[in-house]
Amino acid sequence: MAQALLNVRIERKHFDAVTVLRNIDLHLDPQEIVSLLGPSGCGKSTLLRIAAGLERDFSGAVSRSEQGADVAFVFQEPRLMPWLTVAQNIGFSAGADYDAPWVRQLITEVGLDGFADALPKQLSGGMAQRVALARGLYSRPQVLLLDEPFSAVDAFTRMKLQDLLLQLAQHHGIALLLVTHDVDEALYLSDRVLVMGSQQPSSIRLGLDVPLGRPRDRRDAELGRLKGEALTELQLAHVI
Repeated sequence: MAQALLNVRIERKHFDAVTVLRNIDLHLDPQEIVSLLGPSGCGKSTLLRIAAGLERDFSGAVSRSEQGADVAFVFQEPRLMPWLTVAQNIGFSAGADYDAPWVRQLITEVGLDGFADALPKQLSGGMAQRVALARGLYSRPQVLLLDEPFSAVDAFTRMKLQDLLLQLAQHHGIALLLVTHDVDEALYLSDRVLVMGSQQPSSIRLGLDVPLGRPRDRRDAELGRLKGEALTELQLAHVI
C-alpha cells in the first residue's frame, strides 16, 4: 500500500472560546482526489488551511511524505496581481526570474495560448481561474489544495473547469484536496467525498467512495445514488 502524501490529524481547533473542529483524521494518497463537502460555516476551509500549513494554531499534527513535500493552494478568487501579465502572475512565486518556458507550457495546458501578455482586467472570470490553476502548478506540487475554486463562475464554465482540473491532475500525476458546497461537483471529481457536519465542533460524519472510472458520465445512475446518500447525511447534519 502506497504511503499517504498528506496526513491531517486535528484533535481540536478553536477560535477564542468556540471549538470549530474536533477529532478529524484525513489522509490523501498519491494521485487521489478527495472533496470536503458540508454546509457553510462547518470548518471546511479551516481544515484546508490547516492541511496547507497556513493555520498552525490547533491541537494535532499535519505530516507529509517525502514525495508529498510540495503543496500548492488555489483560492476561491483568482487573486491575480492586476498590474502583472498572465505569464508574470503564473510565475509570481519565483519573481522576475521565473521559468519562462515552463510558464508558456502551463499557459498552453490551461487553454490560454495568446494571452500570456494580457492583464487580469482583460480576462473573463473563467480565464482568470485558469491562470490561478496554472500558478498553482508552477511549483510542480504533488498536492494541490483548492478552496471552492469554481464557485464564482456560471454552470457551463464550471463544468469545463472541472474537466480541465481532472486533465491537469492526471497529466501531472498530482493529488487534489478540494473544498466545495456542490454535491454534484464533489461526486464528479472525486475518488472519495468526506461529508462534514454543521454543528460545532464539526467532524467528518461520512466518507463516500466513488467507485467510477474516468471520464465520468454526469448522468450515471451511481452518481445519482451517491448524491442521495450525501444529501441525506447533509440534511441529518442540520437537525442532529
